Amino acid sequence: MKLTEKQKRFCDYYIASANATESAIKAGYSKRTAKVIGAENLTKPYLREYIEKRQKETQSKRTADMTEVKEFWASVLRDKEESMANRVKVSELIAKSNNAFSETLNVNDNSKATSLLESINKQMNNKD
Repeated sequence: MKLTEKQKRFCDYYIASANATESAIKAGYSKRTAKVIGAENLTKPYLREYIEKRQKETQSKRTADMTEVKEFWASVLRDKEESMANRVKVSELIAKSNNAFSETLNVNDNSKATSLLESINKQMNNKD
């Protein structure tokens, strides 16, 4: 279903404010009926669909996924003009994101496992 210009404005204002009444007023609906119209508009599937689609579009423009972040880190790491401190820092971030610093516990050694569990239990009891 095709949205009217007023419905599009309502949706765009709603995306920005998350306030249906305020969005209805700004879109050009009557102040007297804005609360009802705003709530009603949010129940219409084609308006919800438009809102969700627009939110996804704006969200993807404002945020970076992990691939983009890792590509940025790699560019800093490989940039010979970048300071060594920054290059070391991004190498650490890359390593951390790939679990390079994760600790493993050999559960075959019961004394270490028991000692670790006792230490954790003691710390938890001291928090109370």
